[in-house]
Amino acid sequence: MSRLRGGTNRSTLLCAAVVLLAVGAALASATAPVRDRLPSGRPHLGAERVWLDQEALGRWRDHGWWSPVVIAALAFGAVLFLWWAYAQLRTGRLRELPLGNPGVTLSATALSSAMAERARGIDGVARAHVRLLGRPRRLRARITVVLDPDASPETVLRLLARDVVAEARAATAPRVLEADVRITARPHRARRIH
Repeated sequence: MSRLRGGTNRSTLLCAAVVLLAVGAALASATAPVRDRLPSGRPHLGAERVWLDQEALGRWRDHGWWSPVVIAALAFGAVLFLWWAYAQLRTGRLRELPLGNPGVTLSATALSSAMAERARGIDGVARAHVRLLGRPRRLRARITVVLDPDASPETVLRLLARDVVAEARAATAPRVLEADVRITARPHRARRIH
């Protein structure tokens, strides 16, 4: 998931949480147990408040435009939510990558396994795992590498870019392949002195 997309998702969820929390607090202030515990200067909703009485409902019924507008807004919100949920599911793990000829595909699992095998072949790499994400037109390879204690991260990163990522880009061309590399090191084992 891209940084922009993750930030947008977090901002959307934060705004929804703030709105729901504010509405919940306002509605809770109308109940006697909550209202009695609030400071006297705090604004709160009255317990006798009527949200929509018969007279107000009659005035709204006189205007024929409001019910289609409310229904259209709710339908738009539902469609927007479904589109967002579908977009979240689509950007998950990639299954197949269509190649040039119709009906010819490359398994994303096979490509990620080949990349991981090539990464494990680099000197100083103890373990490697590759996961392909994104869409067939724009791929993202998430490479996780665990180094031996004496390995140089700079050298390993340079070899990863030159060998593994460059070969994967050539195999998936003309598609765009972005690579995220996470490097961790295996800790030194403590030596026992007898």
